[in-house]
Amino acid sequence: MKTKMKLIASLKIWAVIYPSITLFLYLFGDVLSPLPLYQRTLILTLSLVPWIVFVGVPFVDSVIRFVSSPNNKETR
Repeated sequence: MKTKMKLIASLKIWAVIYPSITLFLYLFGDVLSPLPLYQRTLILTLSLVPWIVFVGVPFVDSVIRFVSSPNNKETR
């Protein structure tokens, strides 16, 4: 059971990280490209970790709760 919960948690985190990093690099990649890799990584993590922890994962949790709630399912 713990393995299943860890797998679900990692999939939710990945569902937030992948599009967030992709969008961040799309928007700021050219501006950050002259910086050394360690500085780009620092800026990326300083901005995206709080986003993921406080906004992204809670949003994914609320969407999953909404979709899986019994009140949301149609009765036949």
